[in-house]
Amino acid sequence: MLSPRTLRNLKTELDRSLLAKAGIAIVVFMIAMAFFAPLISPYSPGQQNLEEARQPPLGFTTQETQEVTKTENGSVVIEDGTVVTENRTVYNNATLAHPLGTDGNGRDILSRIIYGARTSMLVGLFGTGLAALVGVTVGLSAGYYRGTVDDALMRTADIMLAFPSLVLAVALVGVWGQATLRVPDPLVVTGFADWWRGLVGLSTGSMPSDVVLPGTVIVVVALVNWVWFARVARGEALSVREEEYVKAARALGANDSRVLGRHVLPNAITPILVLATVQVAAIILLESALSFLGLSGASVSWGFDIALGRQYQSTSWWISAIPGIAIVLTVIGLNLVGDWLRDALDPGIEGEGGV
Repeated sequence: MLSPRTLRNLKTELDRSLLAKAGIAIVVFMIAMAFFAPLISPYSPGQQNLEEARQPPLGFTTQETQEVTKTENGSVVIEDGTVVTENRTVYNNATLAHPLGTDGNGRDILSRIIYGARTSMLVGLFGTGLAALVGVTVGLSAGYYRGTVDDALMRTADIMLAFPSLVLAVALVGVWGQATLRVPDPLVVTGFADWWRGLVGLSTGSMPSDVVLPGTVIVVVALVNWVWFARVARGEALSVREEEYVKAARALGANDSRVLGRHVLPNAITPILVLATVQVAAIILLESALSFLGLSGASVSWGFDIALGRQYQSTSWWISAIPGIAIVLTVIGLNLVGDWLRDALDPGIEGEGGV
């Protein structure tokens, strides 16, 4: 698919762009964190300890006023038959056991960030893959056959674009429900995770044995975003179908599917690849929005954790802020990778230049 010249352009652009290196580093880090979650997570993402609830991250100390029962000499003070209470300032200090703090149920935020990366990255990758499969098929067919086929397919795409993405996604989830897929985690079911965690001194036997995928959300985000792939693929197909090598292939008797698969698609892959990178970021944002609204069906997700922290915004800001930072970093990294691919694969477009 990628010629030696294209690979050289990718390497040249990467060598001269610090932003591209940063983007790749962020994306690789997030993917590695998601894949190796059972090996590096300090705790299970669902493990609760109410005695350690709302501990701040390292470097921060919080204080809050609590109403407690007043005592004197170890006895409860009672006046006129009523237990006397008093306000007392309670300090919460950060601990090394929870470097990013804990949430309202005492769950370790670092562990939830690590496992939340799985949900976001898998939805982003699978959702983009499904959207590309549908969109590229529709777009290539519309651009290659033109006429009535083109009109019917692209008017359908125009109708899809008339609906706001989030509103359409919410409506589809409401109609289909919150179906989830449970896939056994090979690192856990084979026992490798427990062996590794015991080797490095982490707790064993507590990691989730399944990877929970919000199946409905994956399908929904693909249906919401396939139109962008269709429009790009159609434009490339309209251009490529007029090339001499396509006409020669048809003259030699190649059928339509062979022409599309061997000649049109390979020459249209560059803009589709760039778009796919950007769409992963867009789908991660959409999945986070659906999780924030409680519509994804996944209990470990960055968007879901942001929603859980809303009631503690005034006293425990990190519960919502840290998952939000994870989303921002991931989206920035993916966009930087997309810019690198655009600058390298389409020299006619001026990028931001190397740093």
